[in-house]
Amino acid sequence: MGTVIGIDVGGSTTKIVGLRDGVEMMEPMLVVAGDPVTSIYGAFGRFTSEYGLSLDDISRIMVTGVGGAYVNDSLYRCPCTHLREFDCVGRGGLYLSGLREAIVVSMGTGTALIHAKKNGEMTYLGGTGVGGGTILGLSRLTMGMDDIDHIVSLAKEGDLEKIDLRVGEMTKIAKKEGGLGLPGKMTAANFGKISDIATKGDIALGIINMVFEVAAMVAIFNARLCKVKDIILTGNLTEIDQAPEIFESLSRMFDVNFVIPKKAQFSTVIGAALYGAET
Repeated sequence: MGTVIGIDVGGSTTKIVGLRDGVEMMEPMLVVAGDPVTSIYGAFGRFTSEYGLSLDDISRIMVTGVGGAYVNDSLYRCPCTHLREFDCVGRGGLYLSGLREAIVVSMGTGTALIHAKKNGEMTYLGGTGVGGGTILGLSRLTMGMDDIDHIVSLAKEGDLEKIDLRVGEMTKIAKKEGGLGLPGKMTAANFGKISDIATKGDIALGIINMVFEVAAMVAIFNARLCKVKDIILTGNLTEIDQAPEIFESLSRMFDVNFVIPKKAQFSTVIGAALYGAET
Protein backbone atom coordinates (compact mmCIF):
# COMPACT_ATOMS: atom_id res chain seq x y z
CA MET A 1 0.00 0.00 0.00
CA GLY A 2 3.02 2.30 -0.02
CA THR A 3 3.77 4.88 2.68
CA VAL A 4 1.05 6.82 4.48
CA ILE A 5 2.22 10.23 5.67
CA GLY A 6 0.64 12.00 8.65
CA ILE A 7 1.01 15.77 9.00
CA ASP A 8 -0.08 17.82 12.04
CA VAL A 9 0.06 21.53 11.24
CA GLY A 10 0.25 24.10 14.02
CA GLY A 11 0.70 27.86 13.81
CA SER A 12 4.43 27.74 13.13
CA THR A 13 5.33 24.09 13.74
CA THR A 14 4.59 20.99 11.73
CA LYS A 15 4.89 17.41 12.95
CA ILE A 16 5.22 14.64 10.41
CA VAL A 17 5.41 10.84 10.54
CA GLY A 18 5.17 7.97 8.08
CA LEU A 19 3.82 4.42 8.12
CA ARG A 20 5.56 2.25 5.55
CA ASP A 21 3.15 -0.37 4.16
CA GLY A 22 0.75 0.67 6.91
CA VAL A 23 2.85 -1.05 9.57
CA GLU A 24 6.42 0.20 10.00
CA MET A 25 6.50 3.53 11.77
CA MET A 26 9.21 5.98 10.79
CA GLU A 27 10.60 8.30 13.46
CA PRO A 28 8.41 11.42 13.76
CA MET A 29 9.90 14.84 13.04
CA LEU A 30 9.06 18.37 14.11
CA VAL A 31 9.90 21.44 12.02
CA VAL A 32 9.63 25.02 13.29
CA ALA A 33 9.25 27.95 10.90
CA GLY A 34 7.89 31.47 10.82
CA ASP A 35 4.55 30.49 9.29
CA PRO A 36 2.46 27.36 8.62
CA VAL A 37 3.14 27.13 4.89
CA THR A 38 6.91 27.26 5.36
CA SER A 39 6.78 24.66 8.13
CA ILE A 40 4.55 22.32 6.07
CA TYR A 41 6.78 22.28 3.04
CA GLY A 42 9.92 22.26 5.18
CA ALA A 43 8.70 19.24 7.13
CA PHE A 44 7.62 17.35 4.01
CA GLY A 45 10.91 18.02 2.22
CA ARG A 46 13.04 17.12 5.21
CA PHE A 47 11.09 13.93 5.93
CA THR A 48 11.10 12.59 2.39
CA SER A 49 14.80 13.40 2.03
CA GLU A 50 15.70 11.77 5.35
CA TYR A 51 13.96 8.52 4.42
CA GLY A 52 14.75 8.57 0.70
CA LEU A 53 11.07 8.67 -0.26
CA SER A 54 9.95 9.61 -3.74
CA LEU A 55 6.46 10.91 -4.49
CA ASP A 56 5.62 7.53 -6.04
CA ASP A 57 6.35 5.86 -2.68
CA ILE A 58 3.61 7.87 -0.94
CA SER A 59 0.07 6.53 -1.15
CA ARG A 60 -1.79 9.05 1.01
CA ILE A 61 -1.19 12.16 3.10
CA MET A 62 -3.41 12.59 6.17
CA VAL A 63 -3.59 16.19 7.41
CA THR A 64 -4.81 17.49 10.77
CA GLY A 65 -4.22 20.42 13.11
CA VAL A 66 -5.28 24.06 13.25
CA GLY A 67 -3.07 24.91 10.28
CA GLY A 68 -4.43 22.12 8.11
CA ALA A 69 -6.39 24.66 6.05
CA TYR A 70 -3.11 25.71 4.46
CA VAL A 71 -2.88 22.29 2.77
CA ASN A 72 -5.03 21.79 -0.33
CA ASP A 73 -6.43 18.51 -1.67
CA SER A 74 -2.96 17.51 -2.80
CA LEU A 75 0.65 18.17 -1.85
CA TYR A 76 3.16 17.72 -4.67
CA ARG A 77 0.43 15.78 -6.53
CA CYS A 78 -0.02 13.39 -3.55
CA PRO A 79 -3.69 13.18 -2.45
CA CYS A 80 -4.45 14.72 0.94
CA THR A 81 -7.26 13.83 3.35
CA HIS A 82 -8.20 16.23 6.14
CA LEU A 83 -9.06 14.78 9.55
CA ARG A 84 -10.58 16.09 12.78
CA GLU A 85 -7.78 16.77 15.21
CA PHE A 86 -9.57 15.26 18.21
CA ASP A 87 -10.09 11.94 16.43
CA CYS A 88 -6.37 11.79 15.73
CA VAL A 89 -5.49 12.67 19.34
CA GLY A 90 -7.59 9.77 20.66
CA ARG A 91 -6.40 7.23 18.11
CA GLY A 92 -2.76 8.15 18.62
CA GLY A 93 -3.04 8.08 22.41
CA LEU A 94 -4.49 4.56 22.46
CA TYR A 95 -1.88 3.32 20.00
CA LEU A 96 1.08 4.72 21.94
CA SER A 97 -0.20 3.48 25.31
CA GLY A 98 -1.47 0.09 24.18
CA LEU A 99 -4.76 0.72 26.01
CA ARG A 100 -8.22 -0.11 24.63
CA GLU A 101 -10.13 2.70 26.34
CA ALA A 102 -9.03 5.84 28.12
CA ILE A 103 -9.41 9.56 28.57
CA VAL A 104 -6.81 11.10 26.25
CA VAL A 105 -5.60 14.56 27.23
CA SER A 106 -3.97 16.79 24.63
CA MET A 107 -1.82 19.36 26.43
CA GLY A 108 -0.72 22.07 24.06
CA THR A 109 -1.43 25.80 24.09
CA GLY A 110 -4.68 24.85 25.83
CA THR A 111 -5.97 21.47 27.00
CA ALA A 112 -8.50 19.19 25.27
CA LEU A 113 -9.95 15.85 26.37
CA ILE A 114 -11.23 12.89 24.36
CA HIS A 115 -12.90 9.68 25.52
CA ALA A 116 -11.23 7.20 23.19
CA LYS A 117 -12.16 3.59 22.49
CA LYS A 118 -10.27 1.01 20.44
CA ASN A 119 -13.33 0.45 18.22
CA GLY A 120 -12.74 3.93 16.80
CA GLU A 121 -15.33 5.75 18.88
CA MET A 122 -13.88 9.13 19.81
CA THR A 123 -15.91 11.55 21.94
CA TYR A 124 -14.70 15.10 22.45
CA LEU A 125 -15.34 15.97 26.10
CA GLY A 126 -14.33 19.60 26.09
CA GLY A 127 -11.29 21.17 27.67
CA THR A 128 -9.82 24.24 29.28
CA GLY A 129 -7.89 27.27 28.12
CA VAL A 130 -5.26 26.52 30.75
CA GLY A 131 -2.20 25.01 29.08
CA GLY A 132 1.16 25.86 27.59
CA GLY A 133 -0.03 29.34 26.66
CA THR A 134 -0.81 29.91 30.34
CA ILE A 135 2.71 28.91 31.36
CA LEU A 136 4.26 31.29 28.85
CA GLY A 137 1.86 34.16 29.55
CA LEU A 138 2.12 34.04 33.33
CA SER A 139 5.88 33.56 33.19
CA ARG A 140 6.20 36.62 30.99
CA LEU A 141 3.96 38.62 33.32
CA THR A 142 5.59 37.56 36.61
CA MET A 143 9.20 36.92 35.63
CA GLY A 144 9.76 38.59 32.27
CA MET A 145 10.51 35.19 30.68
CA ASP A 146 8.83 33.44 27.77
CA ASP A 147 11.34 30.75 26.75
CA ILE A 148 9.89 27.43 27.87
CA ASP A 149 13.28 25.74 28.20
CA HIS A 150 14.51 28.49 30.52
CA ILE A 151 11.29 28.38 32.54
CA VAL A 152 11.49 24.59 32.99
CA SER A 153 15.17 24.79 33.96
CA LEU A 154 14.48 27.53 36.49
CA ALA A 155 11.58 25.53 37.97
CA LYS A 156 14.00 22.73 38.93
CA GLU A 157 15.26 25.04 41.68
CA GLY A 158 11.73 25.83 42.87
CA ASP A 159 9.94 24.96 46.12
CA LEU A 160 6.15 24.70 46.16
CA GLU A 161 6.13 25.19 49.94
CA LYS A 162 6.71 28.89 49.23
CA ILE A 163 3.84 29.05 46.73
CA ASP A 164 0.89 26.71 47.31
CA LEU A 165 -1.42 26.26 50.28
CA ARG A 166 -1.78 22.57 51.13
CA VAL A 167 -4.75 20.74 52.60
CA GLY A 168 -2.56 19.66 55.53
CA GLU A 169 -2.09 23.28 56.54
CA MET A 170 -5.82 23.96 56.35
CA THR A 171 -6.52 20.80 58.36
CA LYS A 172 -4.76 22.34 61.34
CA ILE A 173 -7.36 25.09 61.22
CA ALA A 174 -10.22 22.64 60.68
CA LYS A 175 -9.29 20.18 63.42
CA LYS A 176 -12.04 21.41 65.70
CA GLU A 177 -14.51 20.31 63.03
CA GLY A 178 -12.98 16.85 62.68
CA GLY A 179 -10.54 17.62 59.87
CA LEU A 180 -11.11 17.63 56.11
CA GLY A 181 -10.47 13.92 55.50
CA LEU A 182 -8.22 14.64 52.49
CA PRO A 183 -4.52 13.92 51.78
CA GLY A 184 -2.36 16.49 53.51
CA LYS A 185 -0.19 17.12 50.43
CA MET A 186 -3.19 17.90 48.21
CA THR A 187 -3.21 21.47 46.92
CA ALA A 188 -5.91 23.56 48.54
CA ALA A 189 -5.04 26.78 46.68
CA ASN A 190 -2.47 27.30 43.94
CA PHE A 191 -0.42 30.39 44.85
CA GLY A 192 -2.50 30.48 48.02
CA LYS A 193 0.42 31.29 50.34
CA ILE A 194 3.03 32.80 48.05
CA SER A 195 5.91 34.02 50.19
CA ASP A 196 7.61 37.40 50.02
CA ILE A 197 10.89 35.53 49.65
CA ALA A 198 9.69 33.31 46.78
CA THR A 199 12.30 33.14 44.04
CA LYS A 200 11.75 33.04 40.28
CA GLY A 201 12.36 29.30 40.50
CA ASP A 202 9.56 28.94 43.05
CA ILE A 203 7.20 30.96 40.86
CA ALA A 204 8.12 29.00 37.73
CA LEU A 205 7.45 25.69 39.48
CA GLY A 206 4.18 27.05 40.88
CA ILE A 207 2.96 28.03 37.41
CA ILE A 208 3.87 24.65 35.87
CA ASN A 209 2.32 22.77 38.78
CA MET A 210 -0.89 24.82 38.58
CA VAL A 211 -1.32 24.14 34.86
CA PHE A 212 -0.71 20.41 35.31
CA GLU A 213 -3.08 20.20 38.29
CA VAL A 214 -5.86 21.95 36.35
CA ALA A 215 -5.43 19.55 33.41
CA ALA A 216 -5.31 16.60 35.82
CA MET A 217 -8.46 17.52 37.71
CA VAL A 218 -10.49 18.14 34.55
CA ALA A 219 -9.30 14.74 33.30
CA ILE A 220 -10.12 13.02 36.61
CA PHE A 221 -13.66 14.43 36.68
CA ASN A 222 -14.26 13.19 33.13
CA ALA A 223 -12.69 9.80 33.87
CA ARG A 224 -15.11 9.32 36.76
CA LEU A 225 -18.07 10.25 34.57
CA CYS A 226 -16.92 7.83 31.84
CA LYS A 227 -16.10 5.13 34.43
CA VAL A 228 -12.47 4.66 33.37
CA LYS A 229 -9.26 4.97 35.37
CA ASP A 230 -6.68 5.28 32.58
CA ILE A 231 -5.75 8.81 31.51
CA ILE A 232 -3.27 9.20 28.66
CA LEU A 233 -1.31 12.44 28.50
CA THR A 234 -0.19 13.69 25.10
CA GLY A 235 1.08 16.89 23.50
CA ASN A 236 4.07 19.17 23.86
CA LEU A 237 3.67 19.73 27.61
CA THR A 238 4.48 16.05 28.25
CA GLU A 239 8.08 16.99 27.39
CA ILE A 240 8.36 19.24 30.46
CA ASP A 241 10.75 17.66 32.95
CA GLN A 242 8.44 18.11 35.95
CA ALA A 243 5.50 16.27 34.30
CA PRO A 244 6.28 12.65 35.34
CA GLU A 245 6.71 13.45 39.04
CA ILE A 246 3.66 15.71 39.28
CA PHE A 247 1.31 13.30 37.50
CA GLU A 248 2.67 10.26 39.34
CA SER A 249 1.83 11.99 42.63
CA LEU A 250 -1.67 12.83 41.38
CA SER A 251 -2.18 9.21 40.25
CA ARG A 252 -1.60 7.99 43.80
CA MET A 253 -3.65 10.75 45.37
CA PHE A 254 -6.76 10.25 43.25
CA ASP A 255 -6.53 6.53 42.44
CA VAL A 256 -6.25 6.94 38.67
CA ASN A 257 -3.59 5.90 36.17
CA PHE A 258 -1.91 8.80 34.40
CA VAL A 259 0.16 7.51 31.47
CA ILE A 260 2.80 9.46 29.52
CA PRO A 261 3.72 7.12 26.65
CA LYS A 262 6.88 7.40 24.58
CA LYS A 263 6.47 9.83 21.69
CA ALA A 264 3.47 11.39 23.48
CA GLN A 265 4.39 14.71 21.88
CA PHE A 266 3.56 13.19 18.48
CA SER A 267 0.29 11.47 19.41
CA THR A 268 -1.88 13.55 17.08
CA VAL A 269 0.22 13.11 13.95
CA ILE A 270 0.66 9.40 14.64
CA GLY A 271 -3.11 9.11 14.99
CA ALA A 272 -3.52 10.79 11.61
CA ALA A 273 -1.15 8.36 9.89
CA LEU A 274 -2.86 5.40 11.57
CA TYR A 275 -6.24 6.55 10.29
CA GLY A 276 -4.86 6.60 6.76
CA ALA A 277 -3.41 3.10 7.11
CA GLU A 278 -6.54 1.60 8.65
CA THR A 279 -9.20 3.04 6.34
